[in-house]
Amino acid sequence: QVQLVESGGGLVQAGGSLRLSCAASGRRVSSYTMGWFRQAPGKEREFVAAISTGGAITSYTDSVKGRFTISRDNAKNTVYLQMNHLKPEDTAVYYCAAKDSSFYSGGYYSSDRSYEYWGQGTQVTVSS
Repeated sequence: QVQLVESGGGLVQAGGSLRLSCAASGRRVSSYTMGWFRQAPGKEREFVAAISTGGAITSYTDSVKGRFTISRDNAKNTVYLQMNHLKPEDTAVYYCAAKDSSFYSGGYYSSDRSYEYWGQGTQVTVSS
């Protein structure tokens, strides 16, 4: 079993930055593809970013490209999401997820159905 705990959310003004962290425990996640998803009120959960086991491959949804950066520190069993130039439409609960397979196998990396483990989420609110 893998436990994931997100932190770093909060309230920020438009144009500001936040850094989300996802700390894993119970098992080393160095062999897991890691992803970030978000869910805004009244909307379905959507893919934000994903990173391969070694960190060499990353992917982002179009709306965050150039503003968000996903990274991982396998020694610390932690994944990060650096969010810059935040917009009010980025307001959502952000979830960290782990997929027990490589980036291009075990299900599509941008589908939440491919991920076996999830954190409890952290709220990000961007004011205009």
